[in-house]
Amino acid sequence: MGSYAGGLALGGALFGATLHAAELRDGHHRAFLLDSQGVRVEIAEIEVKSGKYAIEMKSEKFTDHFLSMRPFKCLEGPEKTWCHVPYPYMIRRDVSKDLTDLEYDLLFLWKGATEYGIDMWNGVYYRLGVSDDGRIRGTLHEMDMNILSVPPDDGNMRPIREVDLEPGDADSHWLPELVIE
Repeated sequence: MGSYAGGLALGGALFGATLHAAELRDGHHRAFLLDSQGVRVEIAEIEVKSGKYAIEMKSEKFTDHFLSMRPFKCLEGPEKTWCHVPYPYMIRRDVSKDLTDLEYDLLFLWKGATEYGIDMWNGVYYRLGVSDDGRIRGTLHEMDMNILSVPPDDGNMRPIREVDLEPGDADSHWLPELVIE
């Protein structure tokens, strides 16, 4: 994976230079999760116009699971199941300044393929940035999704903070990378 240019936003704070809408140009984009061998699974279509975006998860790639008394759309892997977690609070869906809103739309959690329920501790956050090849790439970070169980304070549209994320070990996860092209 190449190095990242531009800034990475998290919890309202920018690290490095600001990403501009030009980094995710107007038009149609597709999002893929990649396994360690580079096998791609298309997960979403993203339409960008003037910095605002709409995202649609590719439902035919997901299977329905009822876990811990809630419905989830999941990708079934050989050893782990990857479940999309729709961000439950208000979001602007604006990439004109940074990619944080899009990161919030691409939250997942994982569970062992043979496990019955889910553990919100197994959250997956893909931190997005622009790679040397010009693609938007996300690196896996682990997080406790329980921090999202309580609505954030009014006006705080980005409650996930740097301290809430831990860089993930790519070798221990089924889908360690995300690419948007």
